[in-house]
Amino acid sequence: MATTTAAQKRAQAKVDYDAFLAGCPSRHLLDRISDKWVTLILVGLGGGGAGCDGEPRAMRYSELGRLLAGVSQKMLTQTLRSLERDGLVSRTVTPTVPVTVSYELTDLGLSLNHVIGGVKEWAQANMDEVFTRRKTFDADRD
Repeated sequence: MATTTAAQKRAQAKVDYDAFLAGCPSRHLLDRISDKWVTLILVGLGGGGAGCDGEPRAMRYSELGRLLAGVSQKMLTQTLRSLERDGLVSRTVTPTVPVTVSYELTDLGLSLNHVIGGVKEWAQANMDEVFTRRKTFDADRD
């Protein structure tokens, strides 16, 4: 019987990821990245926010807070921490008075931004159609 190296085991586990299986860890990642605040933060840092030039750039915490209308400080902080933990966002602290903290997408975050930005664009482009379909559906149920 052949022995399996740690690298081979990791490679096999990667092949075995299947989000349709209940125990697959990728389900937790799907939960994380499907959150609205995650989507909006990634797109904002990727340059897709209102008034942005379309180029990824670092943003200060307060700038992100202004961009994301309706986000609480607690939610913004929690979401940024989770994105940093997952390696999607990097946090840079500059020792100024007061301290300046900025966030930017990592290469991994940029790769996800390309996907998630398309979902945001689709939602904005198709919202009228969805509203129409909902209205029709609800009228048929009454």
